[in-house]
Amino acid sequence: MSQPRSLFEKLWSSHVIETLGEGVDLVRIDRHLLHDLSGPASLASLRQQNLRVHAPQLTFATPDHGVSTLPGRRDDSSEAGKRLLAPFRSHCHELGIRLFDIDDPDQGIVHVVGPELGITLPGLSIVCGDSHTCTHGAFGALAFGIGNTEVTQVLATQALILERPRSMRVRLRGRLDGAVSAKDLVLFLIGAHGADGGSGHAVEFAGEAVEALSMEGRMTLCNLAVEFGAKLGVVAPDAKAFAWLEGRRFAPSGRGWTEAVEAWRKLPSDPDADFDRELELDAARLSPQITWGTSPEQVIAIGERIPSPDDAPDERAARARAAALAYMGLAPGAPIAGTPVQHVFIGSCTNGRLGDLESAARVVAGRKVAPGVRAWIVPGSKRVKREAEARGLDRIFRDAGFEFREPGCSLCLAMNGEQVPPGERCVSTSNRNFVGRQGPRARTHLASPATAAASALAGCIASATGLAA
Repeated sequence: MSQPRSLFEKLWSSHVIETLGEGVDLVRIDRHLLHDLSGPASLASLRQQNLRVHAPQLTFATPDHGVSTLPGRRDDSSEAGKRLLAPFRSHCHELGIRLFDIDDPDQGIVHVVGPELGITLPGLSIVCGDSHTCTHGAFGALAFGIGNTEVTQVLATQALILERPRSMRVRLRGRLDGAVSAKDLVLFLIGAHGADGGSGHAVEFAGEAVEALSMEGRMTLCNLAVEFGAKLGVVAPDAKAFAWLEGRRFAPSGRGWTEAVEAWRKLPSDPDADFDRELELDAARLSPQITWGTSPEQVIAIGERIPSPDDAPDERAARARAAALAYMGLAPGAPIAGTPVQHVFIGSCTNGRLGDLESAARVVAGRKVAPGVRAWIVPGSKRVKREAEARGLDRIFRDAGFEFREPGCSLCLAMNGEQVPPGERCVSTSNRNFVGRQGPRARTHLASPATAAASALAGCIASATGLAA
């Protein structure tokens, strides 16, 4: 009788080409995603070494980081787009890589496009030169970010030499309150256990709260696994995942679909599987969260007061708190709710999907953005934008005073020139609130789409509790 195995163990072992010893394996890569930030340099490196793309049919590209999100945008609408798009496009064409260009109906953020096209499937190994590739783990895929050198290696060989991470299961018990989202759940986890809480591990999210999440919620959960320090995050594929994927453009069909689902049903962890670490959290007791500092781990409930360096667990943490408070222009002990904001950004690979826009629209419907607030909706893909328009969400946002823009990473990392001005404050649904992430001296508060929407209406950090229609 075979030993019980976890989902991660099944995924990893099924992709090992050769065991190299001391926990290091040569691993097969099934899907490789490219974008306009890490793609051009790696493609140029491949050409300089006179190498070809080993499996162009398994490689998919889309511009997202540097493209403008202005309506009517062109290559030259942003400085980054002007610099990156032409070489990215020409390399993809010359090397036979499928590109969803800015005029393609399937263009969007790489971690939004992959799942919605069925490029992302359970049981696959997926890599991309981007930290948040762990998003695809929501479907039971072995998905993680890689560096530029590794991108070139995968282009040339469709394989990587990797150190096997340790395994961790995070059980999330209970059901989330209606006002609490997957974003609140994972921010709380990071706050409770630290930005290095999952360091060196492949994390499986399990439990009643995870099973109850939509696929979009599971993607948000796995997207932030890297902010928990994990190599990757994964959720066992189930009927909800299969229903979400069925009929997608690159998903199997007909008999192939039936056979694939049969194989995917065998992926979840065996009942007696062992993990190197286990954590447990009561999700039913959570309330909406928001970050106050310059790390995703510096997070509190919206009803709480800003922590003091004096209450930090050690001197290092006290210094980090003091530096974060100084950068963010906040006073310890003050309530975080009511802090004035000048910008609200709803988008990114964390929260730029249709369900995220629907969550925000339920809060916004029939109301107005507060005077002095610049509020943006940036759909995660062209498909998300079309579906939002078909449901009338764009009209709800525009009537309230939001800008409804084209797909791209935009104010998540602000490399396309779309920035928060120095000293101003933004409630953002993105994944990082690091110093300067949204522009020099910009102050970022990470939150859910509902909280961001409520803050846009109030002109200050506010909870959406009681506002959703």
